[in-house]
Amino acid sequence: MAFSASPNTNGSFSLQNRTDYRAMGIACALFFMWGFLTCLNDILIPHLKSIFDLTYAQAMLVQVAFFTSYVVFALPAGKLVELRGYKSTMVTGLMVMAVGALLFLPASSLASFPLFLGGLIVLAAGITALQVAANPYVASLGPEETSSSRLNFAQALNSLGTTVAPLVGGALILSAEEAMAPEKLQALSAGALQTYRAAQASSVRLPYIVIAAALVVLAVALLLIKLPSSRNNTVDYRPNPLTHESIFQHPWLMAAAVGIFVYVGAEVSIGSLLVSYLELPQIAGFTAREAAHYVSYYWGGALVGRLIGAAVLQRIRTGYVLGACALAAVVMVAISLTSHGNVAMWTLIAVGLCNSVMFPSIFALGLVDLGELTSMGSSVMVMAIVGGAIIPYLVGKLADANGLQHALFLPVLCYLFIAAFGFASVRRKPLFPALPPEMV
Repeated sequence: MAFSASPNTNGSFSLQNRTDYRAMGIACALFFMWGFLTCLNDILIPHLKSIFDLTYAQAMLVQVAFFTSYVVFALPAGKLVELRGYKSTMVTGLMVMAVGALLFLPASSLASFPLFLGGLIVLAAGITALQVAANPYVASLGPEETSSSRLNFAQALNSLGTTVAPLVGGALILSAEEAMAPEKLQALSAGALQTYRAAQASSVRLPYIVIAAALVVLAVALLLIKLPSSRNNTVDYRPNPLTHESIFQHPWLMAAAVGIFVYVGAEVSIGSLLVSYLELPQIAGFTAREAAHYVSYYWGGALVGRLIGAAVLQRIRTGYVLGACALAAVVMVAISLTSHGNVAMWTLIAVGLCNSVMFPSIFALGLVDLGELTSMGSSVMVMAIVGGAIIPYLVGKLADANGLQHALFLPVLCYLFIAAFGFASVRRKPLFPALPPEMV
């Protein structure tokens, strides 16, 4: 179902001239939940790596399973938004997430790595539905010129979830007794090994039971809240009947999708490997539980940056802010991979601050000029989140072959592309002129 909107002077569409703060509050709760669950993977990865004696690349299958769901389920989620609207899609996503969280119970009881991956796929399918619905939903809740600001504020709540998750995960999931050394694991019989793995994996049960319950409560609360009817619908999923345009006629959207791909890949690679990175003797020599606290600093930097970015982006053009932050990330990662000790540790953690405005800014730039193709554009960019599956796996392969520190070269290349995209977008011209009122 399509909504009717009036074009602004740039030829794009806006729902209203004033931000709907009540609806924003509802959306922000969803941003928090998927941020929390996504970042909890950063604690699961080292935990499962030690339990199942995995290589870096094998451990990164956690992110492969999780983020591949975005490319598989993004288009179906976009179609669901078209047919049922924002609210129904978000409720469905929350319930699917709850099912995925509950699958961690048999996975931990059976000590099955494949079952853990299956639960992550289901969990990510629900998060994909939230992403497809919530991002354009927030962008449409006020004037287009402040859409970047609204998305950055919502992403700040997402970052609050990612900041809290390592602390909770470190305290609960990593609270089990220290894992056995690989050589001792190999000496165990098959039965003893399975018993050991089940005991170690049992630490995930309580957190994910609580998570599943919270998701169900949030879904019921959202279902009971009455939103304005215009908020429950979205734009037409089909080509614009006035211009017969295709989604592929928007090169800036395609470039933004690549930007989302490399951004998520770089951010997830660093976050996923940060515990292992800080365990290295030449970096910090921390235990896994100690390192988990510093993962919170990484994601907390994104939280602080998004709160600042929500204000800065109302005064400085999005492209300039995005390009500057990406260049700063290039410098920080480059210093970290060529140094050691506190310098290597804190420069890599500081990349979280640089990451802060990247996703919402790239997303907002990709939605410009899409008009009635906004749902499709959102789906394309959400599909690009599959970069969180591919790039971390490649970084894991590089880490297995050349060492974890040298593997950071790949995120440097990712941030260079984002910097180029950001600065180039400043000189971007509108794809279509404003439509005359009689054509709306």
